[in-house]
Amino acid sequence: MKKILGTLVALVTFALSVAYWVIMTNNIQPSLNGASTHELLIPTGATYQQVLDSLTAKHIVRFPQTFEWVAKLMKYGDKIYPGRYLIPMTMSNRDLIAKLRIGQQDEVRYTINNIRTKEQLVGWTAQKLEADSTTLYKLLTDSTFLAQNKLTPNNVVAIFMNDTYQFNWNTNAEQFFDRMYKEYDKFWTNERQEKAQKVGLSPHQAIALAAIVEEETAKTDEMNQIAALYLNRLKAQMPLQADPTVKFAVGDFALRRILKEHLTIDSPYNTYKNTGLPPGPIRIPSKVAIDAVLNPAEHNYLFMCAKEDLSGYHNFAVTYEEHLINAHKYQDELDRRNIK
Repeated sequence: MKKILGTLVALVTFALSVAYWVIMTNNIQPSLNGASTHELLIPTGATYQQVLDSLTAKHIVRFPQTFEWVAKLMKYGDKIYPGRYLIPMTMSNRDLIAKLRIGQQDEVRYTINNIRTKEQLVGWTAQKLEADSTTLYKLLTDSTFLAQNKLTPNNVVAIFMNDTYQFNWNTNAEQFFDRMYKEYDKFWTNERQEKAQKVGLSPHQAIALAAIVEEETAKTDEMNQIAALYLNRLKAQMPLQADPTVKFAVGDFALRRILKEHLTIDSPYNTYKNTGLPPGPIRIPSKVAIDAVLNPAEHNYLFMCAKEDLSGYHNFAVTYEEHLINAHKYQDELDRRNIK
């Protein structure tokens, strides 16, 4: 009888051990979209039930009940860490819960590139981070808040630098702003500030000019020439007459030809009607464009026009007469190709 009881106890213990092992090591459900990992986003303030609902709705855990058993065994649920978690299909319940328990989140790669307006920046950021778009937009238009950093709603875009950054997904609007301001501050070394002063610009003004330069050309080897041309105009107190600023004022970045009707628009960004730089950047420029402004070429050109070969490069001129010749060549080619 003792032998039978001993055998039964051993079998039960073995069965329980196997069940425990199966529950603890049960793997994650294969991804429905064929990816090798699942992405779990846990919002700030989420409860354990919300985490479980997300895991179930996204078909991440193979058996939700076994996940709950392990969660109770590992005492997960009292403290929920928000964030973004990448979960490989090879991960077990135990490993997943261990990751969630300590908030071992996976960072987001956040890239700023080819963004022209504050609205685009806010929309893009809200897609990548938890930061609420409405809150972030209000922050970037709050004159009182921005004044603490000597910024305005017009020039605040200048602190956002084209680059790729690593962020925790659960970054809120103010944390995002603070991080971007630190990156901006880091970029403006003493050397760059001295160069800006040498060309007669503040860092914000240098970025505003770099934005125009980058809109004028995609050719990085030409940027310092264009930067020098606009600096020459500023020194001569001539209107910049930069077509990209008119596009910004009109709100149509797809314009191929600037017409007389566009030049009359009443906007502080219309550099045909106003002298000096616009009140803020017309895009978030690349660091290459900013450095081109800080390291301008040496010449006395005051005029430029796109080359008639439509290569993206420009013809430069010292006098208006020379410029008219270049402009006629370009306009004739546009007409020939029926480009409106």
